[in-house]
Amino acid sequence: MKKLDLTREELSWSLYDWASSAFTLMLSTVIPIYLKNMGDAAGLRSAQTTSHWAVTQSIATLLVAIMAPVLGAMADRRGKKKLFFCGFLALALLFSCALAGTNSYYLLLVFSLVASIGYAGTNIFYDAFIVDVTSDERMDFISSFGYAIGYIGSCIPFIAGILLINFTPFGLSATGAVKAALLINVAWWLVFSIPLIKNVRQKYQLRTESQRGESLFLSSFKKTWSTLKVIFQDKTIGLFLLSYFFYIDGVDTIIKMSTSFGKDVGIGDNSLLLALLMTQIIAFPAVLICAKLVRRFSSKKIILTAIVVYIGITVFGFVMQHAWQFWVLAVFVAVVQGTIQALSRSYFGKLIPNKENANEYFGFYNIFGKYASIFGTALMALFTTLTGSSRYGVLSVALLFIAGFFLFIKVPDVEK
Repeated sequence: MKKLDLTREELSWSLYDWASSAFTLMLSTVIPIYLKNMGDAAGLRSAQTTSHWAVTQSIATLLVAIMAPVLGAMADRRGKKKLFFCGFLALALLFSCALAGTNSYYLLLVFSLVASIGYAGTNIFYDAFIVDVTSDERMDFISSFGYAIGYIGSCIPFIAGILLINFTPFGLSATGAVKAALLINVAWWLVFSIPLIKNVRQKYQLRTESQRGESLFLSSFKKTWSTLKVIFQDKTIGLFLLSYFFYIDGVDTIIKMSTSFGKDVGIGDNSLLLALLMTQIIAFPAVLICAKLVRRFSSKKIILTAIVVYIGITVFGFVMQHAWQFWVLAVFVAVVQGTIQALSRSYFGKLIPNKENANEYFGFYNIFGKYASIFGTALMALFTTLTGSSRYGVLSVALLFIAGFFLFIKVPDVEK
């Protein structure tokens, strides 16, 4: 691809990454820091608040994982994909606003739980829309482009929020500045979701309706079971999903727990936020460069390389002692984070044998990813609680990357 010649549908779809990535950044930075500070004020130990946050995220991903395949099968029916997408988006936006309306530590945990469910739910259908907006040949680039502009898009409301938090203008208190930052992110998310809602249409869909007297849920459940049997019989898809189950777990755990871990090892709030802002900026060109490298080295080789880098990141996190080392860690994460997510999404999209079932297949894609996230954050919570140190929790994540690496080696190369 010699120039950036996106169609209206491709650009509108990509802009949702631009819109929603602001919430992802808030979820991994400002919200856990805010929760930790609220927990400190309530007399809770640092390890306790880290464990609470890990458990909350595990519950959110568990609930989405349970719902994902059947919701996907229901959305494969004519015209349903947009409906489900908008429903989860409304849920996410509503409870993100609710985060700004309470000063209770435990209510913040509950509201962040529901907002996370809404966010994860939108991604099931957003990811599945990739088969509707582009071709298999362009899928690696379009997926990578979405992640790339997402990193830049997330920085703008994030910087606005950081300025409010650090300078507390307009007579804002420290808590009021955090709440204002949350509302800015909600507004950003809403506005830049409009192009997808307006311009993207469900191209691939099942045209058969449920049998007379049979509910949409029941017929979708039956369809989910039949697709699951197909996945188990397909060696390529089955191996990919099992590998993805492990390595994306490690990726999501690092995203969700990075700020909590940084605070546990003594990194200041400003250093944490600035380091993670730098991660977003570096990730933008890194994703696009790796998307170009796919043409030479194949997406499989690049995914395997990214997994190896992540193993090194967990080991480095275990021995990290100083703030500057957190910055080094952030650079390595920036180089591989968006790349492994983008190429995994497009790799799976190209594996789907029947695009009319894209939502259902991406429902299973999400269930493997989300169930893995449950074990990742739970694993970190367990090791942190048992040892009293989150360093061992971070190190335990390496086991997931190692399992994912050896399984992915056995996945046939989709580009051969």
